[in-house]
Amino acid sequence: MNKYDRARGVELFEEVYAGDVQVPAGAAGPFVDFMLETLFGTLWADETLSIRDRRLLLIGAITALGDPVTLQIQLRAALKRGELRADQLDALAMFLTQYVGYPRGSQLFRIVTELKAA
Repeated sequence: MNKYDRARGVELFEEVYAGDVQVPAGAAGPFVDFMLETLFGTLWADETLSIRDRRLLLIGAITALGDPVTLQIQLRAALKRGELRADQLDALAMFLTQYVGYPRGSQLFRIVTELKAA
């Protein structure tokens, strides 16, 4: 493993999640190392797309998959980092619901409502 790539991956991980999700101290092993080096140290670090662009793509994919835990983490980080405003969440949810269907869209609306109320 290239320590620079892993170190950059840890840095991007913390930036992407706005400090709300941390890499556990001493976390290592093939899965964590691969995730930090490739997903964060390479893909999230690539400046071809902004973090906001990647986050919007990810929010769409996670909504389609129906993963409420990760969706809440991503939406909270987008708000915290200023990538989305609270007033944009409803528009995002309305738009995505048309593509992912109403059961998953209603899950998204529930999370959006909770985040806006917090």
